[in-house]
Amino acid sequence: MAHEPLTRADFLKILAAGAGGVVFLRGSEDALAALAAADDDLDQAALMGDVAASEYPDMTVVHGLPITTNVRTAVAKLGGMRRFVSPDDDVVIKPNICTARGPKYAATTNPTVVATLVRLALGAGARRVRVMDNPITVSPASAYSASGIKKAVESAKGSMHIMSSTRYRDYYVGGLLGSHPLYRDMIECDVLINVPIAKVHGATGLTLAGKNMMGATSNRGKMHTKGLSRSIAEINRKLKPDLTVIDAIRILVRHGPTGGSLSDVRRKDIVIASMDWVAADAYATRLFNKTPRYVPYIRAAHRMGLGENDLTKLTIKKYRV
Repeated sequence: MAHEPLTRADFLKILAAGAGGVVFLRGSEDALAALAAADDDLDQAALMGDVAASEYPDMTVVHGLPITTNVRTAVAKLGGMRRFVSPDDDVVIKPNICTARGPKYAATTNPTVVATLVRLALGAGARRVRVMDNPITVSPASAYSASGIKKAVESAKGSMHIMSSTRYRDYYVGGLLGSHPLYRDMIECDVLINVPIAKVHGATGLTLAGKNMMGATSNRGKMHTKGLSRSIAEINRKLKPDLTVIDAIRILVRHGPTGGSLSDVRRKDIVIASMDWVAADAYATRLFNKTPRYVPYIRAAHRMGLGENDLTKLTIKKYRV
């Protein structure tokens, strides 16, 4: 029997009726089956997309919960994961795991956001999906575990990769940096997905997608010395993320980048997705009541032609789930 899509209101009624362990709504079995069917449909849309190629937007912004639905909708409305990942691709996902804190502190990317992208990449046929970062305050193993990302990624059948000092190579990025060490696997993978969390940062105002890719280098000091904002743009010109998904489920509004106090966290329940990381970062400044001019590396990247920071020139689709 075909099922009509289950609305959010219907779902909440089912949850309320079943709070004591029993569902009393008439036809609840059909409703639950419809919920499963709707979820399957969303999974399919997140893989294949539910928008014609001629109508692909520049960016999707999705607000609401649950987190998995939020992320899948953002990807679906952007064209689906198979727009980015082909069968047998080697996929690297780069979240922000700068320190050993759980998601409630908004210092590290939400594990559910990361795990959902892992599942979608594998569903699109990826040969392997590795998640990696280079923490600034603790060992990778400690940060991976404490952030909740390790458990979430492994449950999604992805793998956590500890970045080895032997796998950095000097790549010519031009400009201020000249040759600079970047992580070989992020350069040579078939698909690079950048998944930052939105938060404040003392050196750059905000740390978003562009700043997140500093985790790809073993020499952050040189970037600070040469000129941080221009250097951030230069390494992104070489790394060229294929997809950017900004986690703004919770954002850190003070004491970034590592935080540590729940009073510094604001709940937004937003995910931003785009092929243009400059545009995604430009939009994300709004979450902090700022503009792209507030973040020097966004301006630097725009001047270098790496993306668009004028949101009026973009097709931005917003959705509520």
